[in-house]
Parts: sequence; C-alpha cells; structure tokens
Amino acid sequence: MSQNDPPRHGRTGRTIDADKLDRIVASARRASDERAAGYREQALKLYPWVCGRCGRSFERSNLRELTVHHKDMDHDNNPPDGSNWELLCLYCHDNEHQKFEERIAAIAAGRDPDANDGGAAKSKADSGSHRPFDGLADLLKKS
Repeated sequence: MSQNDPPRHGRTGRTIDADKLDRIVASARRASDERAAGYREQALKLYPWVCGRCGRSFERSNLRELTVHHKDMDHDNNPPDGSNWELLCLYCHDNEHQKFEERIAAIAAGRDPDANDGGAAKSKADSGSHRPFDGLADLLKKS
C-alpha cells in the first residue's frame, strides 16, 4: 500500500471519503457551538450547579439531572442575563410544573387562590388551605 492510497476502514476495508469525514466533523463542531450558545449551557455557566429548591449539589457526572426551569413558564423567554432561569434538579423541576398545572386547573374551575375580591375577607372554603382545627378552641370553651 503506497502513501497515495486513500485510507481504508478497519473492519470493512472500504475506502474512507476524507471530504465527507471533514464535513461531518465540521458539522459536529457547529452543532456543539450552537448547543453551547443555548440557554442551558448559558445557565450552567451563570449559576452554581445547585438545585434552587432542595439545595442538592451536582458534578459533571450527574449534571444531566440538573435542568433549567423558566420561571415564567415561557421557554422562548431567554434573556442573556438569565433572569428568567433557575437551575432545578429533575424532581424539583417536575414539582414546579405540577404546581403550575394544578394552578391552571384551579383557575379553570373558578378557584383562583390569588384572586383579589376587592379587599373582602376570603371564606374558609376559598382560603386555599384546609384548617381542620379551626374553631376547636371555641368548641372546647363551650363544653
């Protein structure tokens, strides 16, 4: 085999198209640069690798479990300063989205916990939290 012969694949023995290989490598490098410019990479550079809810720390070996959460739930809102992002572990991220879904369902059912009724006090049913011992002291005083 002379030096001018094209390189061959180790298993198949077919010639390797060096131009095609160069295009693939260049494409992979471009894709890597685009990912690095993405909001996840930016957030990982801006913030410490710690879950913003539970405080769990992350290293390179488990970094795939740390996600970027959009505070306003708009994945197209990606300011370069990262003000709409927070890093959350998979579990806390799922919990945040579950709370959001529950809030949307409550609003659809007419039970918006944040609704302001013009300053009037909310009824116990609308308070958003169950208080099983409310009024117990009054009941004990009567007996």
